[in-house]
Amino acid sequence: MNSIDRFLNTTTMYRVVLYVLIGLLGAALALSSFNVLHFSPAALLFSTGILIAANWLFNKFSARLFGVRENGESTYITALILALIISPPHAGPFIAQLPFLILVSALAQASKYIFTVKNKHLFNPAALAVVLTAFTISQPASWWVGTLAMLPFTAIGGYLVVKKLRRFDVVLAFISTTLIATILTSWNGGVFTVFIQVLAYSPLFFFASIMLTEPLTLPPTKNTRIMLGILVGILFMPQIHFGPLYFSPELALLAGNFFAFLVSSKGRYALHLKRIVSSGKSTVDFIFQPDNAVTFRPGQYMEWTLGHADPDNRGIRRYFTIASSPTERQVMLGVKFYDQPSTFKKKLRSLKVGETIVAHQIAGDFTLPKDTKQKLAFIAGGIGITPFRSMIKYLLDTNEKRDIALFYANNTIDEIAYYDVLRAAYDTLGIRTVLSLSDRTKIPPEWNGYTGHITADMITREVPDFAERTFYISGPPQMVEDMHKILRGLGISRSRIVTDFFPGLA
Repeated sequence: MNSIDRFLNTTTMYRVVLYVLIGLLGAALALSSFNVLHFSPAALLFSTGILIAANWLFNKFSARLFGVRENGESTYITALILALIISPPHAGPFIAQLPFLILVSALAQASKYIFTVKNKHLFNPAALAVVLTAFTISQPASWWVGTLAMLPFTAIGGYLVVKKLRRFDVVLAFISTTLIATILTSWNGGVFTVFIQVLAYSPLFFFASIMLTEPLTLPPTKNTRIMLGILVGILFMPQIHFGPLYFSPELALLAGNFFAFLVSSKGRYALHLKRIVSSGKSTVDFIFQPDNAVTFRPGQYMEWTLGHADPDNRGIRRYFTIASSPTERQVMLGVKFYDQPSTFKKKLRSLKVGETIVAHQIAGDFTLPKDTKQKLAFIAGGIGITPFRSMIKYLLDTNEKRDIALFYANNTIDEIAYYDVLRAAYDTLGIRTVLSLSDRTKIPPEWNGYTGHITADMITREVPDFAERTFYISGPPQMVEDMHKILRGLGISRSRIVTDFFPGLA
């Protein structure tokens, strides 16, 4: 599991999805070689190859036509999803399926540029494409990936994707709703048979982990994601229909996409670099001027896209917390640079004043509670201080007093960031910061704070009323996991532990 976590933490979510899809097709190729699946390896290679080539071609054409930067990773993901839900040819010459494969590729790529709001597509491209072909030329998706032979691979691969995305909420809501609906609609007879059919012979796990979790078509908060999972789970059932229109998995997903659009932020922002500031050793603040006012809650994050040549396996997109407060006119992005930064971070570091980065999809539940009297404790590790900087600066600017204690751990003293904001918060609002340095070999003689990692003893000593507080944790994944265990050991309930969406070292 440690090796898996390291892989997930150093690989972007788009690459994880891409690798899982490649793995599923590889498994299908092996199974078809032993006649386990109903098509030949040659047929699978043919359909996959045509879909990849056609999607690549139509994406380039559409991007140039609409004057939008193309996204290669997204193109390949769409192509591979189509390859896993459209049956390869199993009778007659392969070439007979060529027009259909070209058409569905054209529809999928065109949908990313036509059905959009502020250059953000509304519907899952693969799902929309097969819906259109089903209604126009009567060629729907077969969802052949939903077979018993493929189940172990879709379950394992799907788990990796969901673990990386941290979207267990929507997946569990969807699967549990589907299974409950299965029991209720089959109660009069054959419930066990139908139950097994849904689990083992339907695209349930592939649909839930790969398609339902697409970041661009998910709602921004946990509650709305759970609502989405329930809605799509109900519509996923084949018995659901409106008059003569019976729902299919792709129709259920499009309905969910539309719901997500209604409850999500519609903003897409071009942010122009104003200046770069060093806020701590290896931590850099990028100050941007947005083309339109960015409306968000302190602690939320955005997806940032920065196209560049020859991206590494961590891609051209990142999820970063907004380090600035909504009260500030400019948007600040705080970034930690390591010894071997990704090509994304190298490109970001080389930006010149006036150059632009694109950001959208404001989301996240890592925000201040509505109850201003709720006692809070913030725990930050390294660059995990950024959401707390946003929250504390907001409280300073609005002169809103809350009972907050901040625990802030770094390796060395020169890595401490935003000291000016933390000091002002103490002087003005009484928000106390407890500092700790983990690298004991570099502790300065004048240091009077803690050394080592944040411990249970440190928490109980500094906040004796810890049992009354809600804890917020932000930092590297392992640190967040360790702190979660410590708090649970202190008797803090899960409902009073809030963790940040943190993409790891990628």
